[in-house]
Amino acid sequence: MPMNKTITSKTRKYVFSNVYYFVLALLLVACQNDKKSTENASTPLPPMPAAGADYFLDITSSAGIDFVHSIGDDHLTNIVESVGGGAAFLDYDQDGWMDIYAVSGNFHERLSDQEFTPDKVERNQLYRNRGDGTFENVTEKAGVGDDGFGMGITVADCNNDGFPDMYISNHGPNVLYLNNADGTFTDIAQKAGVAGDESSVGAVWLDFDNNGLVDLYVGNYLSFDPDYKFFYAPDGFPGPMSFDGEIDRLYKNLGNGKFEDVTEAMGVFNPNGRAMGVGAADYDNDGFMDIYVANDHMVNFMYHNQGGSGFKEVGIPSGTAFNQVGEGTISMAVDFGDYNGDGLLDIWVSDDGYCSLYQNQGNGVFTEMAYPSGIAVAAAQHVGWSSSFIDFDNDGDQDIFKVNGELKHLYGQEDQLFENDGNGKFNEVSAELGKYFKEALVGRGACFGDYDNDGDLDVFIVNLHDRAVLLRNDHGNDQQWIMLKLVGTSGNKDALGAKVKVCADGKCQFFQKKSTSGYLSQNDPRIHVGLGTVELVDSLEITWLSGKVQKLEQVKANQLITITEL
Repeated sequence: MPMNKTITSKTRKYVFSNVYYFVLALLLVACQNDKKSTENASTPLPPMPAAGADYFLDITSSAGIDFVHSIGDDHLTNIVESVGGGAAFLDYDQDGWMDIYAVSGNFHERLSDQEFTPDKVERNQLYRNRGDGTFENVTEKAGVGDDGFGMGITVADCNNDGFPDMYISNHGPNVLYLNNADGTFTDIAQKAGVAGDESSVGAVWLDFDNNGLVDLYVGNYLSFDPDYKFFYAPDGFPGPMSFDGEIDRLYKNLGNGKFEDVTEAMGVFNPNGRAMGVGAADYDNDGFMDIYVANDHMVNFMYHNQGGSGFKEVGIPSGTAFNQVGEGTISMAVDFGDYNGDGLLDIWVSDDGYCSLYQNQGNGVFTEMAYPSGIAVAAAQHVGWSSSFIDFDNDGDQDIFKVNGELKHLYGQEDQLFENDGNGKFNEVSAELGKYFKEALVGRGACFGDYDNDGDLDVFIVNLHDRAVLLRNDHGNDQQWIMLKLVGTSGNKDALGAKVKVCADGKCQFFQKKSTSGYLSQNDPRIHVGLGTVELVDSLEITWLSGKVQKLEQVKANQLITITEL
């Protein structure tokens, strides 16, 4: 079996710059046009803080991340400005280290306060991981500084060349950055037929027909009218139900650099949706990936894949359309994960209230468990945006990290982390994990991944109209772990839809490879498995989307393994 095993450890290096080059860099930056990024300014970084008692430590500045999200002007003026932006962990140059892409808004003639005068053009940013704990801004060099009003990002290898491509959802035409495999990208959205002209928010890649090519589902939000002014004064501006919804789009990958809009043909045409978070996974283990859409202020959609020939909307009969009291909520994030270890994918949806934890019963029906699991009461104290299932402490079960922030005002809220006790219950442990969780920020998108390859999951968070935050996990790798990079051959190169079963010391965990996770964002593409105190995996089984099954036995813990489909 083709496998490449690599073991890496956490590095804590502080990068110094020569004073001469520092002064020269400042002069060069001062001469740049506003449309150019400041990516090459060699400003000395603050010292990298050492690990301490805090579980998660804010190392943003020390890591060289200087991203600041923008809503386009100096205050929130409408619902669209309140929605973005997202972020992704991806290895764009395939050097084995997770890079970061962050999405920003920008001054927009239909959205922004026209009395506001921007002093520069805001752009999305790409940060390359140097492999020493720090990042460099390579946005301009890579050609990925889109200046549209950005919302989210979803990543996949859409042409199966081994390098990840990026789809950026915007209010207005979207962008598909094709990776040129040389550190640069080319926008092919118009040529490929996936640009659209709606107000796109969430999007997700999936191979819905199992033909080895990843397709694209784009969730569109609402038809914004800047002239509509009727609203309840304390709200600040009209809500989402003041505007008509927009039709989501499903694009089939034709394999020649072009996509076909098959929205109506595949049965996902719905003119009344107001999509926020979008996710895709095979929830019923029938071998075909399904689509879940978290809608704003209304019922959510569950599209069940009918063997690759179309989809059937089953939100209500499956029990995933409403929350626990039968309400259509202000849903944001959606993520799939097996939190109770029964081999069935459950669904987590964050919203402005109690949130929803849909436990998969195995018969196409889910039971909402947010309150019985212990999450609802604590979650309802904040407005939840991006959230994901992550095993933050490597104890072998799926916890939930929830990013929070006010809906219509730039008011901060503390983020939350719910620890899985292994018996179907969750405990909020945020206050125990360090001073970061006492900081109130207006959170939106977030991605989770092992940026320093030390075996535990770190966090990158985009905050509305504020600085982003990179949190280093300093104690997850106190316990054992294993990470898997899957490479498809007969199926899509990303192995989207592949299922993984990891058994160790009498306990099995189940995972599925997916693209988008949470809200407008994408996590580390490698599958991270916490092992507790176990140092040897008894068996590791991969079921590829093609139906092929590969099995490894007696695998040592604490390593990254690349597994290529035979």
